[in-house]
Amino acid sequence: MLKVAHILKGKTVDPSVSLAIAPGSKQVLNMLAQNGALSDLIEAGARILESACGPCIGMGQSPNSGGISLRTFNRNFEGRSGTKDGQIYLVSPEMAAVSALTGYLTDPRELGDMPEFKLPEIFTINDNMIVPPASEEEMDSVEILRGPNIKPYPETSPLLETIDAPVSLKVGDNITTDHIMPAGAKILPLRSNIPKISQHCFAVCDESFPERAKSLGKSIIVGGSNYGQGSSREHAALAPLYLGVKAVLVKSFARIHRANLINAGILPLTFVNEADYDSIAQGDELVLADVRKAVEEGKSELTVVNKTNGKEIPVLCELSGRTKDIMLAGGLLDFTRESMK
Repeated sequence: MLKVAHILKGKTVDPSVSLAIAPGSKQVLNMLAQNGALSDLIEAGARILESACGPCIGMGQSPNSGGISLRTFNRNFEGRSGTKDGQIYLVSPEMAAVSALTGYLTDPRELGDMPEFKLPEIFTINDNMIVPPASEEEMDSVEILRGPNIKPYPETSPLLETIDAPVSLKVGDNITTDHIMPAGAKILPLRSNIPKISQHCFAVCDESFPERAKSLGKSIIVGGSNYGQGSSREHAALAPLYLGVKAVLVKSFARIHRANLINAGILPLTFVNEADYDSIAQGDELVLADVRKAVEEGKSELTVVNKTNGKEIPVLCELSGRTKDIMLAGGLLDFTRESMK
């Protein structure tokens, strides 16, 4: 932020550019204000945004249709900016600042060497807005207020003895959490309303998926490599949970999404042989017989039977220790509740 302030100091952003800056935290914003750098940013024409989710998830600052936007945070999935055909480039803060002044992509090294910056000896810590949790004695008297847009957590249950369900959706490689649970100004206000937000689940891939999955009651999703990459949003697991998804079978998972599926009580499975992906079609009925017993015994290789074409498919179910116990309980909340008894 100090480098950006140095680049912008005494200058004005190009008239064709809208420059928005979101400090990483309230402490960062306060320190910028105290040392005068905030004034340099504002005088140059920067708009100061909240230290919160914003342009990263398409909440404001969406580019014009087909417009170009330079972003210094690591999210540029198609449509993520709030504009379907927006052209989003990921750049350094220095490049963003210099380009804001010129109106086109500009190498910041054209300005010469950046000056050295000394980090503050002490970083501001201010916890005056943190409200401590209720004490054990106060817990029973705490009232939780829920407005009409706040709905209960989806219903969960322990891992089934056998999973016998159709494939409600088959997708390809590099499915992001934005594909599974889109962001944007219309959808994000529903984050506390899983029934409503689930109506947008996988809408980017197949608008009919939510209705189909809900009508099936229980189902399985099949995907390719790097399934669940991108943002760590837990709603990419909670919405499928609400829609009855019991397992996700893919070539490979993004690490955090796999953990979120386990926390939601959805069984994560991977193909032993990736070529078996081609032997499953949307609508096929898949069976994991005695899956609960296999997980209890710590077996890592299971067999999925495709009842539609008769093919037996070896899959990996790599759970151990705490993750195994969470899966058997039906999710992290169920596991925690049982552990506290």
